[in-house]
Amino acid sequence: MPRPTSAPAAAAQSLLTGHYRSDAPVLTLLRLYQHDWPKLVESFGFYLIKHSPEWVRPLIIANVVDIVAQPDRHSLHELWLNGLILGVMILQNLPTHYLHIRAMSAATRQMEANLRSAMTQRLQELSMGFYRQRSTGVLQAKLLQDVQKIEELTSYLFQFVPSAMITIVIAILVTARRAPGFLLFFLATVPAAVLLIWGLRQPMRDRNHVFRKQVEAMSAYLSDMIKLIPITRAHGVEAEALRRTHQQLGAVKEAGMRLDSINAITNASTWVVLRSFNALCLITAAWLAYQGRQGLTAGDVVLLSGYFDTLTQSTVMILTVLPQIATGFEAISSIGEVLECPDLEQNQGKPAIAQVKGEFRFDRVGFTYPHQAHPALHNLSLTVPQGQTVALVGPSGAGKSTLINLVIGFLRPSEGTLYLDGQDMNSLDLRTYRRWVAVVSQDTILFEGTVRDNVLYGTEGVGEAQLHQALAAANADDFIRRLPQGLDTPIGENGAKLSGGQRQRLTIARALIRDPRVLILDEATASLDTASEALIQSALQHLMAGRTTFVVAHRLSTIRRADQIVVLHHGQIVEVGTHPELLKSEGLYANLHRLQA
Repeated sequence: MPRPTSAPAAAAQSLLTGHYRSDAPVLTLLRLYQHDWPKLVESFGFYLIKHSPEWVRPLIIANVVDIVAQPDRHSLHELWLNGLILGVMILQNLPTHYLHIRAMSAATRQMEANLRSAMTQRLQELSMGFYRQRSTGVLQAKLLQDVQKIEELTSYLFQFVPSAMITIVIAILVTARRAPGFLLFFLATVPAAVLLIWGLRQPMRDRNHVFRKQVEAMSAYLSDMIKLIPITRAHGVEAEALRRTHQQLGAVKEAGMRLDSINAITNASTWVVLRSFNALCLITAAWLAYQGRQGLTAGDVVLLSGYFDTLTQSTVMILTVLPQIATGFEAISSIGEVLECPDLEQNQGKPAIAQVKGEFRFDRVGFTYPHQAHPALHNLSLTVPQGQTVALVGPSGAGKSTLINLVIGFLRPSEGTLYLDGQDMNSLDLRTYRRWVAVVSQDTILFEGTVRDNVLYGTEGVGEAQLHQALAAANADDFIRRLPQGLDTPIGENGAKLSGGQRQRLTIARALIRDPRVLILDEATASLDTASEALIQSALQHLMAGRTTFVVAHRLSTIRRADQIVVLHHGQIVEVGTHPELLKSEGLYANLHRLQA
């Protein structure tokens, strides 16, 4: 498959080649912005300019107080000059703030796009086993909420924290020049802050982790709850659904309250300690000035108090954003569960498939799911000639779905070999193979778009004549003509505005338009009424013509014309033959047939 060549796609691709490391979150964060450092530097430069009044204001206020308190030593000209400087510095905030936000937005929005692009690409590469262990809601939370938290982390680390550090340095330097003795008050705040950070770091990290897991669980539950609303209402179990919902919301509430509690303890402890130092500094400076000691003036008292106030505010800011920083680093770890997941479908470096005939040969194939003691399939040998229709039957748990997933390539054999047109499928790039495969299942998968969008999904260069031919072959053209906007009629989420038979006919048209060589029919008519099933069966006959077809069906009446009927039981083939042959053999198939009759 061709590699993406655009800059955003290249940036996203780099995250999939070892550049994303959740065990080194700071390094990973830097790599997320590897192409946007100039914009971050530009943003921070404008931020320093716009924020500069906070550093100069205590000096100007101190000068104004000294001018007023000592008019014999200062002129009115100095007052107007200080006022002019303060006014200019305040007004410059308007353009510089805009330029700062514009540069920061350009960098962070690009990072978000790159990261979501990388996650989307990885989600397309992960094996189907990955999705059996994770819900849609959890993955959606990672794509949306966790990426947003990393964007917020950027502002904290590349904006608030550096500016707070610069504020602390300026306060210390000015104080060292005007009143060196008061550095003792300033320096005492550093170990106090460090002790607070050190003592509360691990509880903050643990509670952030627990809260994130609870939010993911709630997101997964709410996603399932919405899907199940028709069943919940039909069975009259709304009370049970609400009980489970309240239980999930309660768990999130408790985890959130524990997280808020540790944050409150951090913020309150910081405020009390640092404000105590601030008050002590103010009273000491005022007492020395009142006594006329150490040359302190009224302006110096204001300056020391002002700078100590900015220093404590900056320290409080750093400690206040620590929980958000911890949340951001936790989001990096969360996204790493996708980007660093080793459960990939191994296709890289394998030859692409340019043509598929559709001949399959199972040579002593077996498959065992992870964490399962018994194999789902064992010692399965079967040959399916090109263009033949093979029906798979057997009781639930016999291995039918596993066999189908092996044919699609979602699973790879744990033992034995599966050959496609004489080639070991394990040695092929199965992404290119699936271009020749179409699946029609009992659960129709449509998206919120028009009829045309859904039928043409995943295809290019299909003309109107070919589209209408596929719709006619799928027996879908009549009902589409009756829709308000025909092919351009929106069908709602998962085709909610259509009947079950109409949705199924659209999926058959979508399969026909791909002109597949391998066709999978997985209980394609199981949930339809008799009239709809007749239309679908007619459409399926068009679809199956000349194609290698695997049919899974519990209704044995739908598979009588199959070239081979393969009967599975406990993961093994127990019978193979045509419908008449298997009835004569008086085996498992004949028993199933009698039960249905």
